[in-house]
Amino acid sequence: MSRKLWFGVAAVAAGAVALAAVNYKSVILFAVTQVGREDIAPNREVVWAQGPATPSAGDRPPNVVVILVDDLGFNDISTFGGGVAGGAVPTPNIDALAARGAAMTQAYSGTAACAPSRAMVMTGRYPTRHGFEFTPTPAGMNRILPLFFNDGTQPHPMLSNKDAAAKLPPMADQGLPGSEVTVAEILKDRGYHTVHIGKWHLGSGKTFGANAQGFDESLLLASALYLPEKDPGVVNAKVDFDPIDKFLWARMEYATSFNEGPMFAPRGYLTDYYTDEAVKVIKANKNRPFFLYLAHWGVHSPLQASKADYDALPQIKDHRMRVYAAMVRSIDRSVGRVMETLRAEGMDENTIIVFSSDNGGPGYIGLPEINKPYRGWKLTFFEGGIRVPYFVSWPGKIPAGGRIPDPVSHIDLLPTLAAATGAKAPADRPIDGVNLMPYLTGKAPTRLPTRAIFWQDGHYLAVLKDGWKLQTAERPRKDWLFNLAADPTEQTNLAAANPAKVAELKAALAAHRKDSPGPLYPAAGEMPVTIDKTLEQKATKSDEFIYWPG
Repeated sequence: MSRKLWFGVAAVAAGAVALAAVNYKSVILFAVTQVGREDIAPNREVVWAQGPATPSAGDRPPNVVVILVDDLGFNDISTFGGGVAGGAVPTPNIDALAARGAAMTQAYSGTAACAPSRAMVMTGRYPTRHGFEFTPTPAGMNRILPLFFNDGTQPHPMLSNKDAAAKLPPMADQGLPGSEVTVAEILKDRGYHTVHIGKWHLGSGKTFGANAQGFDESLLLASALYLPEKDPGVVNAKVDFDPIDKFLWARMEYATSFNEGPMFAPRGYLTDYYTDEAVKVIKANKNRPFFLYLAHWGVHSPLQASKADYDALPQIKDHRMRVYAAMVRSIDRSVGRVMETLRAEGMDENTIIVFSSDNGGPGYIGLPEINKPYRGWKLTFFEGGIRVPYFVSWPGKIPAGGRIPDPVSHIDLLPTLAAATGAKAPADRPIDGVNLMPYLTGKAPTRLPTRAIFWQDGHYLAVLKDGWKLQTAERPRKDWLFNLAADPTEQTNLAAANPAKVAELKAALAAHRKDSPGPLYPAAGEMPVTIDKTLEQKATKSDEFIYWPG
């Protein structure tokens, strides 16, 4: 090699070292997120199992469609008078679904984060029964997030536990135990054909995957992009202040898989693709009872809208809000297409449709109005983190325009669907949820029996009982007590003025957790979440906050 060429190589190498020194975080992010990547095949047609050509004789139990969306803020839909972007984007199809059935007006997610909430939807049981308490995260995420979060701009650092991280099994094995009985399993035993489309997040493979947990067929969200970043049909809104967003853009791909097979590319914008496939499932099963669990990735970040939806909203000037509103629009369209397909196929009157979100909207995307009027975000037990839309429609059985004003939870879904379909709920274990069918159909008194509802995530706990809600945490060491009947938006902390009520509710929490097996795997870190500000807004040490283990 010539001397001149040697100097050229050395200069390039030195430049690379200097660049790496300046952008070491980006280098580490790139290195960590490339580990374990798989090849993604081109799109291929999903061949769904076809039901019988003609309907069977005799009475047929109702079909069941559960539409569970991801991270939808309470104020993102117009059903309760709100709507994303100050009401600029109504959700007529979701509103119509709520109007033709019953709306639970004080409805709660199982918890304030994705996976454990989904486990409670599936099982009707709290994490104290089985230990599935923390949300599984991709490899490297627990290392990357503190790298970007702890940059000196936040008043409280993200905490890391390297020993706990070293003990974590692979994400695929951080799953809901196979010994748990799911809605899919009880409906399958009842003779239903069971189909999952979209997000699962309860583990994968022969023990934890959707196919292993009662689903005959599963079209899985295998990665997290709605379209490739540079696709001409997508509009992106990157959230530079959010370390989760940085990780997702660096690590995630545009991929799905069918029945635990190899990954392949979806077809078109992800929300629309999953809706297309849901329509095919409905048509394929028109002559037999089926359970469709349509678990959309929308509206979870990364923020990506179809160009068509984005272009339809020129009245929204803020780019990030416009992308987000377009994502909500696609979810509403999905609900409308499912309802229309059921009508067109003559199944409308004999299908139960459930619509909900896995938790409230997150503060880390920087949109302050999404959970209005409630305080808090995803990753908190303030109402903004756990208040969710929860609608059930069954024409002819559930009167239109019904309202259940009492607190209900995701844990109520399994016993409710078991009662509606004639399926057998597990008799060999406690089921924490209650059967809502008598209240939905008007065959029982309008008010539910008094009960406590619990939430937990490591040291951070909450309970709602008789209208009183207690949150208690170790980091920071603090109690919050609210009388939701008088203060539904949790403005006035009454803990100091009501020590007897605090003690009563802490005793209820202790009794609830007494026989818990503990978490299946440890929390590898804790994220500080400011209650009244988004991650984009500058927080101070005087702002209220909690630490969320996970």
